[in-house]
Amino acid sequence: MDSILVKGNGPLNGQIPIAGAKNACLALMPATLLSEEPLTLTNAPRLSDIKTMTELLQSLGAEVSSLQDGQVQALSSHNIDNHVADYEIVRKMRASNLVLGPMLARLGQAVVSLPGGCAIGARPMDLHIHGLEALGAEIELKDGYLHAKAPRGLKGAVIELSFASVGATENIMMAATLAKGTTVIKNAAREPEIVDLADCLRKMGAHIDGAGTSDITIEGVDRLHGATHPVVTDRIELGTYMLAPVIAGGEVELLGGRLDLVGAFVEKLNEAGVDVLETKAGLKVKRRADRVKAVNVTTEPFPGFPTDLQAQMMALMCTADGTSVLEEKIFENRFMHAPELIRMGAKIDVQGGHATVTGVDRLKGAPVMATDLRASVSLILAGLAAEGETIVNRVYHLDRGYEQVVRKFSGVGAQIERIKGS
Repeated sequence: MDSILVKGNGPLNGQIPIAGAKNACLALMPATLLSEEPLTLTNAPRLSDIKTMTELLQSLGAEVSSLQDGQVQALSSHNIDNHVADYEIVRKMRASNLVLGPMLARLGQAVVSLPGGCAIGARPMDLHIHGLEALGAEIELKDGYLHAKAPRGLKGAVIELSFASVGATENIMMAATLAKGTTVIKNAAREPEIVDLADCLRKMGAHIDGAGTSDITIEGVDRLHGATHPVVTDRIELGTYMLAPVIAGGEVELLGGRLDLVGAFVEKLNEAGVDVLETKAGLKVKRRADRVKAVNVTTEPFPGFPTDLQAQMMALMCTADGTSVLEEKIFENRFMHAPELIRMGAKIDVQGGHATVTGVDRLKGAPVMATDLRASVSLILAGLAAEGETIVNRVYHLDRGYEQVVRKFSGVGAQIERIKGS
């Protein structure tokens, strides 16, 4: 099994290109199922999760071609000959459940395996099911699969989500594009990935208003057509690499970075003593002093502080001046990186959904183990600020959400390498 070796060696300087958003692309790819005409996605990230979604769509009969070194995904669903999303594929990635809404809308039926749990907490399907049932779907759970059908087609409805779930909003929105009449999703997720999906669906002929707000209105149409759409910048990759010069020192420009994608995160960086400046090409980041100030963080749905940047922020707080409290309100069990940071000399006390971090002068390199995607990159960031060598094990998590991570870090001066396992 591969590992990553990081040597803390001082300031970072240069530019890091930011890829298209993983979570946006994983919702955009199933949108191909809504139309017989081709869908082309540009600025696609080159990640293992994208390969898994490709495998799933191909198993349903879609044609998927990866072009231009993986940065263009050409999809066509003119000949869908299977409506069963098999467990062996779905179990690899939770976003696989996003084929449910599109297949129901276009084919009138879908059988989709339950994706199961997750290392950072359970993310149940009940909001997806209730929303699609409100549109007229009949859904039954049998042998670990959701058997869904809409024999009389889908009809518009007013659907109020009990939680602003991104996945449920995406599934319902895609299904509603081909439903008869008007659908209103209340307490909808407001993430940029929702806006990006709505933009793509509109290019395909959908009538959608309010994406990016708590109320999304969809007027159903008879059919959707093909389109070409660029995947939005990955705000989580952006935030992650913004922290590199803050932790290690130096100044780095993030190519393609946008302030509107990371507003709450930038507010916390400013509070900690970090300058974030807009440039013609993106964002430039530099800390004001040798040591940042401790700040408190509470994760919230967008536009609040992202849960997917909590682990990385904790790595920064480990060497901050003072004591910070990080509160996790989105997923339970999302402090599994804390014991690994403690192995590197961090002072962290976890009590339920709160982690109290007292900054130390310097972390020390150690062998550590990645427990999930964001935890893995937080340990790499910590290694940049540590004395000596840090070896991050189980980095297969990393490949799901960060493309060419060694190349991007080393491109700004980090001493980092991937060590192939036996």
